[in-house]
Amino acid sequence: MSAALLFSAFFVTGCNKSNSQANKQELHIYSIIHEEETEALIKLFTEKTGIPASFLRASTGELVNRVINEKDNPQADILLGGATSYHMQAAKEGALESYSSEVAKDLPDFAKAKDGTWTAFCYLTLGIGVNKTRFAQKFPELSFPRTWDELLNPAFDGEIVLTNPVASSTAYLFVQNQLQRLGEEAGWEYLLNLSKLVGQFPDSGSAPAKLLGTAEYAIAVSYLHSLAKYASDGFDVLAIAPPQTVAEVDCISIMKNSKNLDAAKAFVDFMLSKEAQELMSSMDFTVPVNPAAKGAEGSISVQELDLINYDKEKASNEKAAVLEKWTQNVK
Repeated sequence: MSAALLFSAFFVTGCNKSNSQANKQELHIYSIIHEEETEALIKLFTEKTGIPASFLRASTGELVNRVINEKDNPQADILLGGATSYHMQAAKEGALESYSSEVAKDLPDFAKAKDGTWTAFCYLTLGIGVNKTRFAQKFPELSFPRTWDELLNPAFDGEIVLTNPVASSTAYLFVQNQLQRLGEEAGWEYLLNLSKLVGQFPDSGSAPAKLLGTAEYAIAVSYLHSLAKYASDGFDVLAIAPPQTVAEVDCISIMKNSKNLDAAKAFVDFMLSKEAQELMSSMDFTVPVNPAAKGAEGSISVQELDLINYDKEKASNEKAAVLEKWTQNVK
């Protein structure tokens, strides 16, 4: 079997291929967002445009590395999801196409690259999750941790779940949150002390909220929208927005040398639309970037949060050095 056929076997098809012309223009997507949301978005996109699409779902680190390694002969057209620092990394490697969608003209400047290599479609905000039942059983005399510093309580040893920042954009955003909140020296001291209390470092950014929902841990660091979704689904999860947290954006990019450039541009336009962002929020409680779109009831607006002045350029520029230090000292 050829390499191309082997690769295509990994893609999940979003719709039926109606004819040979549709087959030729099928859009291939690397998706960092959840499979359920990706499938729903692709279905709506195909209904609106007639363009069939398929996707491969994997962690941020894996897919960004694929994009960079395949830049001369991309095996997909779209990178869907991931914080700005990862898209900046791919852009610096010459792996992304420049496209400034007309739909993005009303977005705030921080939500789109000046050179058009990436555009945001939803906000990502970090928070603390607590499984209320497990916490009460494990720590009957303690209050829920409501600040980042309260996570350093030695009593929480083994009861915290945090993703691996080498693989997950969620955890790298958390690492940068602490480095930029506290400064380099104090930030690393905090991270090293916290790492000693962490019971598991899964690679997937969605894992902490899931492990919290199933009561395998009492505490998790996760995106607030993931925690809110589990709470809405009936799990015994409390989402806490600590002061001095960070808000980032989830982005979409087109691969350089995309074989389906027109279809890829159409998908970017679609993801920036009110309809697509409200669909996504209804499923995972993310907050839309499009000012015309409304977040789902139960989602936590960025206007309600105490945020640091997050420097995404700094986060992108020092990513390799930070992750190397993390690997050497933590995992």
